[in-house]
Amino acid sequence: MAKIRKALFPAAGLGTRFLPATKAQPKEMLPLVDKPIIQYAVEEAVASGIENLVIVTGRGKNSIEDHFDVAFELESVLEERGKSHLLKMVRSVSDTAPFCYIRQKEPLGLGHAVLTARNVLDHEPFAVLLGDDVIVSNPPCIRQLIDVYDQYQTSVVAIMEVPKEETNRYGIIQGNPLPEHDGRLYEVRDMVEKPPVDTAPSNLAIIGRYILTPSIFDALSETGKGSGGEIQLTDGLRRLMAKQRVLAYKFDGKRHDAGDKMGFLKATVEFALSNEELGPAFRSYLKSLDVDNP
Repeated sequence: MAKIRKALFPAAGLGTRFLPATKAQPKEMLPLVDKPIIQYAVEEAVASGIENLVIVTGRGKNSIEDHFDVAFELESVLEERGKSHLLKMVRSVSDTAPFCYIRQKEPLGLGHAVLTARNVLDHEPFAVLLGDDVIVSNPPCIRQLIDVYDQYQTSVVAIMEVPKEETNRYGIIQGNPLPEHDGRLYEVRDMVEKPPVDTAPSNLAIIGRYILTPSIFDALSETGKGSGGEIQLTDGLRRLMAKQRVLAYKFDGKRHDAGDKMGFLKATVEFALSNEELGPAFRSYLKSLDVDNP
């Protein structure tokens, strides 16, 4: 039985929703309290037992590689000053897991980003985690999908229910619920990328966690450009469904859309409140605000 040993993190997007903040820095490196967004997804993968991490980057994304690299000068200064707690924190980032970086030369969509990593991932199933989706769950969301994959040995996508009026913002599935896993598991019959609200097949939205078999690469190679002039992973999965089963799992946990300004602000507040060091003082500060007269 093939195990999930590798995870892919697409991080080559332009981050236009956060301009001008992302003009000179990657969106993935925007801090959510005290960690860059992408680190939450990386930690989720490692906590789920994944051993090797592949990050797809693009022009201007060097700071992602620097963040997960060893910082000799910084570590030396922290050690000299006796700041052992900070030194341990910094080293834990670079010691996370083995990393591999691949350059996506053009931002042609999520499907294209996955296809870019074909030479590294072509011979075994793998996980895909989108850093925009910061998920709080126990067990980790991608671990939940791995458990489904271990049982069924086929591709699995994470889904959640969204309001009907928001279905045009997501890939939406049409599926039949299976009795296993407390009704959380669906056999996917169809999926549509950002359908008009009045034609959406359901309100079950695909979010940024996937387990994919190597067959996805042939499916993506045969898939032309779709919504937005990009190669959509959703379209590749539809093509894959003609050859093999695709499942969808309604994960247990809370998802924050950190790729959206409002979602990022909400996540910042909630993560700050749950932070052991900052939480009590931040809670007191929020209570002191006169929200009607900022």
